[in-house]
Amino acid sequence: MIFWQLFFTFCKIGAFTFGGGYAMISLIYNDVVGYGWMTEAEFTDIVAVSHATPGPVGINVATYSGYTAVVNAGFDPWLGVLGAVIASLAVLIVPVTLMVVVVKFLQKHRGNVLVDKMFAILRLAVVGLVAAAALQLITFVTFGREPFQMTASILIFLIVFVAAFRYKQSPVLLLVLSAVVGIALYA
Repeated sequence: MIFWQLFFTFCKIGAFTFGGGYAMISLIYNDVVGYGWMTEAEFTDIVAVSHATPGPVGINVATYSGYTAVVNAGFDPWLGVLGAVIASLAVLIVPVTLMVVVVKFLQKHRGNVLVDKMFAILRLAVVGLVAAAALQLITFVTFGREPFQMTASILIFLIVFVAAFRYKQSPVLLLVLSAVVGIALYA
């Protein structure tokens, strides 16, 4: 049944995600699109909405993915809410448990050279996972196939990237402005 599949899938995602929500996106994508629970276009929309709504991105993506997977499986939208709750809680169970264990471990082994090196390597892995998530979202579904739509999308992407990376503009401001431009161009 889809509810058990959601629970085990998101427990696995929670267990193997290091680096937070952005690193989680590529793992969620592989499973929810791979299992046929949703299309690439639906997943891209979920990621966009998750960035624009309050809360951690990874939890938002899990919540929306759980809901969409259940509704797309033909269940009532009210059961979709149950799918959202299951995915959200499942993605948190393992990390919260591990965090308690890791905090106890770190308190005991603070300043250990081997532990410091291990975390240095984990930071590199996190950068790789975040980069993988970004690359998976660079598709025709995201940027469009028509020349005008693709050109406009690439320009919006580049402007937002430069504004955020180089000029340190507020992500909230960039999201709102991007939404306004998107509505103006594609409505």
